[in-house]
Amino acid sequence: MSSLFDVQKQLTFYGSYHSHPVNVFIHIFGVPTLLWSALVLIALIPLPAALPALHHVFNGFLVFDVNASALVAAFYLSYYFLLDPVAALLYTPQLVLSLLTATAYSYRPDSDRNAIIIQLVSWVAQFLGHGLAEGRAPALLDNILGAVVLAPFFVHLELLFKLGYRPQLHEQLQNDVRNEIARLRKEKDDKREAAKEAN
Repeated sequence: MSSLFDVQKQLTFYGSYHSHPVNVFIHIFGVPTLLWSALVLIALIPLPAALPALHHVFNGFLVFDVNASALVAAFYLSYYFLLDPVAALLYTPQLVLSLLTATAYSYRPDSDRNAIIIQLVSWVAQFLGHGLAEGRAPALLDNILGAVVLAPFFVHLELLFKLGYRPQLHEQLQNDVRNEIARLRKEKDDKREAAKEAN
């Protein structure tokens, strides 16, 4: 349970599925798109009547709308702040912008159809990245909650690392990911050898 709040362990898990540069590149564009279109769809889910409707438009612009997407975004941000407060603070404007634009877009009559199309295209790209570049199934098949919740933060941290953020953590993560990939490959080879011997 404590590993859920250990940024190094969580990023090692996620990074071991996203080590190939092509796959990382696909995720840099695909994950934010997936999150945004998911927020559009989630915004369409009505909140229970017991919760107050908080919606404010100023000069024709949606300022805030407390809806199901806002609750999801708040959960994501809370988790990210527990993992790495500085990186989470730097990610906050991006998530808030995604939330506001997704909520505003959800009011369009064709928003659900378009969001579903974006989801499908983005998921296909993700699976192609894993199958063709990584040569293995995506992380969500092993840990769907970790993969779906951690993916936007992982992409954000990848970009921060490229800009020089926390170089010691980045170096340690690269070593941990290499070790985890080596362990997984050995495990796979051992299973293959055991299967050959059994036949």
